[in-house]
Amino acid sequence: MSDLIYLLGQLADVKGKIQIPGIYDDVLPLTEQEKELYKNLQFSLDDLRADIGVNTFLHDTKEEILMHRWRYPSLSIHGIEGAFSGSGTKTVIPAKVIAKFSIRQVPDMNPSVVEKQVADYLESKFSERKSPNKMKLTMVIGAQPWIANMNGPIYVAARNAVKKVFNTDADMIRAGGTIPIAKRFEEILGKTVMLLGIGGPEDAPHGQNEKISKLNYIGGTKLYASFLQEVPLV
Repeated sequence: MSDLIYLLGQLADVKGKIQIPGIYDDVLPLTEQEKELYKNLQFSLDDLRADIGVNTFLHDTKEEILMHRWRYPSLSIHGIEGAFSGSGTKTVIPAKVIAKFSIRQVPDMNPSVVEKQVADYLESKFSERKSPNKMKLTMVIGAQPWIANMNGPIYVAARNAVKKVFNTDADMIRAGGTIPIAKRFEEILGKTVMLLGIGGPEDAPHGQNEKISKLNYIGGTKLYASFLQEVPLV
């Protein structure tokens, strides 16, 4: 367990920056055009602070927070199997433990390259401890990153539909998520893919706070109908 905790602690620093060498090498550089997109997004730091229950953030500005949520790779630790984690004073020295963590892929990262970078780094850190234990690393899934072409006709139709139904301009965001099928659809069908969500920022897609408001449910139905009407016009 101590070996595992040590290795997990070596993955990222206190600012969330991934410590694995070369992990940022293939990330698409930030352009001035993209940087401008973040400035006008409706996003409240106070609302986010209240929603997740923290006093300070890892980054100082709205733009920095959004870019680290959406456009840069991020590392998350999800849990440890094999150890006793129930309540009470019971203690166990586990013979085997398994940690689960993920690294969000962003354009133009390659999962196979990232897998080798992670393996080389963790093996190096593990060897430094000269531990009698053994370590095995497995990548269960490695999804290719995908980013949309926001200038395509269906995006024009979607923006028109949002304006018509909600009387506001659409925010074009880079919300990260594990949806490998989006890129597969685009590759196989040769068509532009668009993710047109109707949930609010506090509506988690799964897990805690999985919900959708009546306003967004009804408004979303109108949005999709309006979108289908707009498509032939562009």
